[in-house]
Amino acid sequence: MPRAKANGMEIEYDTFGSPGHPALLLVMGLGAQMTTWRPEFCTALAEQGFFVVRFDNRDSGLSTGLDGHGVPDIGAVLRGDTSGVPYRLADMAQDAADLLGALDIPAAHVVGASMGGMIAQQLVIDHPERVLSLCSIMSTTGDRSVGRASERARAVMPGPDAASLDRDGVIAAGVRRAAVIGSPGYPVAEDALRERVTAALDRAHRPDGYTRQYAAILASPDRTAGLRSVTVPTLVVHGEDDCLVDRSGGEATAAAVPGGELLLFPGMGHDLPEALWPSIITAVARNASRAG
Repeated sequence: MPRAKANGMEIEYDTFGSPGHPALLLVMGLGAQMTTWRPEFCTALAEQGFFVVRFDNRDSGLSTGLDGHGVPDIGAVLRGDTSGVPYRLADMAQDAADLLGALDIPAAHVVGASMGGMIAQQLVIDHPERVLSLCSIMSTTGDRSVGRASERARAVMPGPDAASLDRDGVIAAGVRRAAVIGSPGYPVAEDALRERVTAALDRAHRPDGYTRQYAAILASPDRTAGLRSVTVPTLVVHGEDDCLVDRSGGEATAAAVPGGELLLFPGMGHDLPEALWPSIITAVARNASRAG
């Protein structure tokens, strides 16, 4: 896959569809690689008439890692000491903006999932000229009172010992996490989950990068006020049964953006069930069509 220089980073990316079509940038979430946007999903978007770009965020997949900065103390960050946090979501949004520039794309429709939704929100706030339309999926505003994870979800998220797990331990933890935070209405067979987790592990394993990204989320400010200035067509997609980012996060996002549309799916958790792809892709295309 190709790489591009963006904001001092080397960003690994991939594309689908014709470069002559309007660009659609896919931004993935915490610790997740661009391959989480499955090729079939990207191809289906391209068939809607988009030039689809997916990429690895800094500190994930095959893009530049910030290992020289060490691992932030999450406890200290939660207590308000952000001195050990090497970057914020705004820096990751700058990565995305510079990637578009490196690809000679003046502006794109932007779709972000989970932390990727946060980055997409920050991108349209900081660089409105780069965003034609916005779709924020299973994400939240940065207001700590909304979008909170359940105790069950928090229990399966990577902790300080994640870097010490052996291969079997990483796979087992990943399968367990996917089963807990996934969509109860659209369960995925354990064998399929293990195959996906193993493929991601074989491509890259960046537990320290995960912690730095999590610290970036915690150290970044509430975006609610900034979202009130967004003027591009905005779609917010959320699962009614998301236990990692409660639906209140999506509701708050849609409420903050003037004219924001909220699309809730019963049975959907914190993933993108294949059965819902047609509905989500149709909604994304419809939202994009509203762009001037």
